[in-house]
Amino acid sequence: MSRPVTIYTGQWADLPLEVMCKKAKEFGYDGLELCTWGDHMEIDKADQVYCDAKRALLKKHGLQLFTISTHLVGQCVCDPIDERHKNILPAYIWGNGDPEGVRQRAAQELIETGRAARRLGIDTVVGFTGSPIWHLLYSFPAVPQEMIKKGYEEFARRFLPILDEYQKLGVKFALEVHPTEIAFDIHTAHLALRAVNHHPAFGFNYDPSHFGYQGVDYVRFIYEFPDRIFHVHMKDVYWSDIPMAVGVFGGHMEFGDNRRYWNFRSLGRGKIDFENIIRALNDIGYKGPLSVEWEDSGMDREAGAAESCEFVRYSDFEPSGIKFDDAMKSE
Repeated sequence: MSRPVTIYTGQWADLPLEVMCKKAKEFGYDGLELCTWGDHMEIDKADQVYCDAKRALLKKHGLQLFTISTHLVGQCVCDPIDERHKNILPAYIWGNGDPEGVRQRAAQELIETGRAARRLGIDTVVGFTGSPIWHLLYSFPAVPQEMIKKGYEEFARRFLPILDEYQKLGVKFALEVHPTEIAFDIHTAHLALRAVNHHPAFGFNYDPSHFGYQGVDYVRFIYEFPDRIFHVHMKDVYWSDIPMAVGVFGGHMEFGDNRRYWNFRSLGRGKIDFENIIRALNDIGYKGPLSVEWEDSGMDREAGAAESCEFVRYSDFEPSGIKFDDAMKSE
């Protein structure tokens, strides 16, 4: 299949980028999706010389680059800010920790990330938005719809200036639809699009793992947003068929605890139906990379990353150019 197989480096940022390049090539990947932390991509340093050096490093190892990802900083654009965010932010964005200052600096960093993408010669930035209304998810005390409406208006107010800059740059922002974000299922993805007036620079990073355990139809998502899927993460998840002591909300247990109702798994070891995902991606004409986001707390990551690359190559296939019964027709 012509779609390249890449690996997201967010879970590998403890390794220097050159080490990660060597490993990714050994695992069999075509390229990387660079996270914007560790030394993988440092936005405050990303002038043209820096970006050229990153491209040269990947080329040296025979790797391609299609996107960079700004999940951590993006989370802080719309979130209520607390001490958790300090742990995921560079000091120059955290500053004195004043919440509004953090949000504004995070928004400016997203614009700079778009400029870095342009210097790198790529047109997609994947990331999070955060959400001013995620804490209202469970409606008790009862949540007036006006509060939800105001939350989407705040998201639009904070993100439209970023999206306008991206459009000028010829870059797209792909929100990874995910719990804690302004969009976390099909309905909220429609609300987010509507909030930004279907801005041409705004779309989605499709990751089925975040839908499966919620009970969301992850194949239908592809058909609902065929022109808005700008990037694809390949990630698997397992959820229990029987009631557990800890439900879908996680019970404040850490990821990987097998008493949880669900956990992320290495590709092919969970419950996601990748066969129908590939068929749906073929139907909408998606030709971009399939990027492995490897998260499995119960498995060695190098073994998992290597087998996941093989799994994606096996799972992906070209759509047919003919109908199977055409050969049966008489002249």
